[in-house]
Order: sequence, then C-alpha cells, then structure tokens
Amino acid sequence: MSTVTLPETDVDTQQQTRRQPPYHVILLNDDDHTYEYVIIMLKDLFGYPLEKGYQLAKEVDTRGRAIVCTTTLERAELKRDQIHAYGPDPRIPRCKSSMRAIIEPAE
Repeated sequence: MSTVTLPETDVDTQQQTRRQPPYHVILLNDDDHTYEYVIIMLKDLFGYPLEKGYQLAKEVDTRGRAIVCTTTLERAELKRDQIHAYGPDPRIPRCKSSMRAIIEPAE
C-alpha cells in the first residue's frame, strides 16, 4: 500500500472572499409619471408588493428621490437601465419617456 502526502496549506494565505461594495439605485422625481406608473414599474422590475411601491412613489414625490434598491454595482447598473427602458406613462399624454434613476455608492 502506498502513502499519498498532501501539501500543507497555510490558512492565512488562502484566498479570502472579498465583498463588493454596495450601491444604491435612486429613482428621481418628475412631473410626468403617476403614482400608478411608479407602483407598477417597481412591481415589474423589483417584485415589490403594491404597498411598498406606494411608499416609494410617495417618497419620490415628497423628497424628490428614493432609494429603490441597494446591491452590487453590476446589478445596480442593470436595474438603473431597466428603469430607463421601462417606457413612458400612458396615463399622461405629455409623457414621452421613462423615469430617471442614478447610482450612488452606499455609505
């Protein structure tokens, strides 16, 4: 019978998993989108229940912005782009485009 010798591993030199810093996706207010639009968009893109969508729509309306998601940079960019691509609000005839969103580092 032969014996197999495995190399010793030093726990301190093993690669540690590094966490990616979080980013906020921030929805910006405008006068061209209704609460209904915001609520349905947040349900469609983030899976939020109607109550949470309403709370965020109200925050956007009263504060001018609301954090709708905190995640990795890559996912934040995806969610921002999905908001930008969601399309105009059919309830307001003058509305010609989607809402705007930005990304900021979470502190």
